Amino acid sequence: MVDPLVSALSSVGGSTSVGGSTSVQGSAAVKPNAGTAAPSEDFESMLSRMVSDTVNTLKHAEAVSISGIEDKASVQKVVESVMAAEQSLQTAIAIRDKVVAAYMEISRMTI
Repeated sequence: MVDPLVSALSSVGGSTSVGGSTSVQGSAAVKPNAGTAAPSEDFESMLSRMVSDTVNTLKHAEAVSISGIEDKASVQKVVESVMAAEQSLQTAIAIRDKVVAAYMEISRMTI
């Protein structure tokens, strides 16, 4: 169920390897560096990390949902994991929309 989304998100973030079933609570945040001039992480690796975190959150929510159907997980856990997955997906979609809008704006510039 999540696999078509994995391929779509992976194409956005470059080459990412998604493995294991790590649960991620919330969305990825980039912390600014206090005393250094150069950032500790480039934009591509930040996007790759965000994509892999989003995919892992979606996979975890799917697994918990299946466990809930089998009566192995509580309703609260199912709702929490689905809500976390929804929030991560909405964040990824918002970032994608901003990147596309920025690309369109750059493509309209005259050189």
